[in-house]
Amino acid sequence: MSETTLNRNDFGFLIDASRCIDCRACLVACSVENEVPMETTRIWIIETGVVGQFPDLARYSAPYHCMHCEDPSCVSACTVGALQKGENGIVTYDQDRCIGCRYCMYACPFQVPNYEWQQQLPLIVKCDMCVSRLVEGEAEPACAATCPTDAIIFGKRDEMLAEAHLRIEQNPGKYIDHVYGESENGGTGTFYVSPVPFEDLGFPTADEMSPAYSNRLVTHGTPAVAGAVAVGLSSAYLTIKHHEEAMEELKNEADHENGDVAHGETADHSQEEA
Repeated sequence: MSETTLNRNDFGFLIDASRCIDCRACLVACSVENEVPMETTRIWIIETGVVGQFPDLARYSAPYHCMHCEDPSCVSACTVGALQKGENGIVTYDQDRCIGCRYCMYACPFQVPNYEWQQQLPLIVKCDMCVSRLVEGEAEPACAATCPTDAIIFGKRDEMLAEAHLRIEQNPGKYIDHVYGESENGGTGTFYVSPVPFEDLGFPTADEMSPAYSNRLVTHGTPAVAGAVAVGLSSAYLTIKHHEEAMEELKNEADHENGDVAHGETADHSQEEA
């Protein structure tokens, strides 16, 4: 299967916080798959801590990674094209293009892109849905393939969203009546269902409209503005330089004329003395 055969929005995640047992097998699988240390794995865990009153105590957690937005803010903010949204709906990252500017970190409302602060030449770290596995024919990303409780499932994006709503409808007392990721930031490819409010789990609050459009106006306009400024400064420099040269020429002419006059006066004075 080639990457060109993967149609946009084909893929998506559904992550169920009620099934996560915080075993962190997904983190290990991600680390192994991407050949990176655990410190720079593409997944991390968010959780509530212990909630409730004894003896009715509970603790909820969920793996957290790139949301693969419909109109990604990170892509719109990247000035060098290191972040791209493919026709398959996956937001990929090219470290060979990245210049480490961190604009994507500022742009992402989900606080997803991480930075390799400990590296001498730090770059961005971000989930890419294990796109290389999918291209090679693997059925699912490493995290979903490893999860022992099916807290992470992977499949067609529309099917993942439908399954999220089905779980809420069939278990109205079990889940909060909201699919996180369906409307946040204009919609995403990663969906969550949870038995507790998402803010209790530490999920960021995101607007329903993606700021990507306004980001593009800035990033796409930056080269044009920079070019216009460069042209303006060059024109100003040439104008000033030309003015200075003209003034220098006039000064030289004046000095020359003054020198001729002074020479003439000296000659006349010498003749009178004679």
